[in-house]
Amino acid sequence: MTTSDPTTAPKGVDTLLILLAIALLAALVVPLVPAGLFEPGAPVALDRFVWVPDAPSSTLFGTEGGRGFLNFLFEGLTSGGRNGAAVGVIALILIVGGSFALVSATGAVDRGLMALVAITGDRPAWLLGSLFVAFSLGGAVFGMGEETIAFIVLLLPLVDRLGLPRECAVMATYLASQVGFATSWMNPFSVLVAQGIAGLAPLSGAPFRVAMWATFTAVGVVFTVLYARRHRRQPASGAVMNAIPAPTPMNWADRLILLGLLGTVVWIVWGVTERQYYLPELSAQFFGLGLFAAIVAWLDKRMSANRLAETFTDGVKQLVPVALVIAAAKGLLWLLGGADPHQASVLNTLLYGMGLALDGWPTWAAAQGMLMFQAVFNFFVTSGSAQAAITMPLMAGLGDLLQVSRQVSVLAFQLGDGLTNLVVPTSAVLMGAIGVAGIGWSQWLRIIWRLELLFLAMASAAVALAVGIGYV
Repeated sequence: MTTSDPTTAPKGVDTLLILLAIALLAALVVPLVPAGLFEPGAPVALDRFVWVPDAPSSTLFGTEGGRGFLNFLFEGLTSGGRNGAAVGVIALILIVGGSFALVSATGAVDRGLMALVAITGDRPAWLLGSLFVAFSLGGAVFGMGEETIAFIVLLLPLVDRLGLPRECAVMATYLASQVGFATSWMNPFSVLVAQGIAGLAPLSGAPFRVAMWATFTAVGVVFTVLYARRHRRQPASGAVMNAIPAPTPMNWADRLILLGLLGTVVWIVWGVTERQYYLPELSAQFFGLGLFAAIVAWLDKRMSANRLAETFTDGVKQLVPVALVIAAAKGLLWLLGGADPHQASVLNTLLYGMGLALDGWPTWAAAQGMLMFQAVFNFFVTSGSAQAAITMPLMAGLGDLLQVSRQVSVLAFQLGDGLTNLVVPTSAVLMGAIGVAGIGWSQWLRIIWRLELLFLAMASAAVALAVGIGYV
């Protein structure tokens, strides 16, 4: 199948413009909505909600220390810390950009990819399928998310060489990781947190979730492979492979740089799984990779020291737009008052209203309502652990009132949270993943909306099945 030239294909509305429009709408609407909070020192529950009519609210401008549209980008840029968005994720993004620019500039990856293409042959389905399963396992086992951004950067040259659209790199990595994240039986950042809050034993209910993970992952693999086949830039059978020149022989420096890259990947997997490495440690690991590649390239006389420094800087510059999008996503949450349940905010008002909407529903409908509630709430709080901490005390108690088991409440949480990570523009990691691939959010939505609806339908069926079998 042939496709249009990706350089001339429409990209859709710029992602930053979309977030600016949403932020402006929030700045206009939030002052009209009363704020509230859940009483400090008590479990988050409907009867603990308190209206705070005189709470400070957002304004349209807010330039003098207030909460308003004109300073939402600054607040987004400076939100969080070294262990979270936006500051931590932006720092990781920029360091990864500079480090991979160094690795790419050495030419080792390009020569290695050419050799890999020759080994893989004209069968990219095997490559995409195996990557999807691996990254889905990463999301299920240790909550892989931010880490996929670096792997996307690594895969882009390969998918380009194979004539595949760049979104295939995002599907086989970020999308796969979020499928695993959403259907996990042991994710320490969502399932285990939610089970702990709900008073359930860690890893309880694992067999049901393992079967669910396998089903969702298989559907994701099929979608990715079929999409790749449909949109592959291949004028005629075998033309892509014939157009690729014979691999350039690799010397000692190429092999050493590629070994360093492989060693870094192993180091990251070990660090995340065994030592709970997160943004600061990951940034150090990727910076170390870039430094190692630079030293080897300098010793091989491929690049001067000045050129290496310029290359790192250029790599950082290329990802500054991605950093701005991440900041805008976090600034939008700030406009809504923040995610602290014990501080007055419009976000807490939304949480309270959704909770009331589920009160009094029959069991099966309440379970579906919980799923939809979590999916909507994830637009505002995209962190799995934060969403669990905010919503599970309420959802677990509400489930008890409606005869929805706490295991089903956790299931609704993880599916609603994880699957909507594929589309919500307030997800800093999603914006980073599609940003490094050069894909706008509206373009990504046009590509993925059918799969998202299918996954949500499957999630609804999984919750209904869990209610039907008495999943506890």
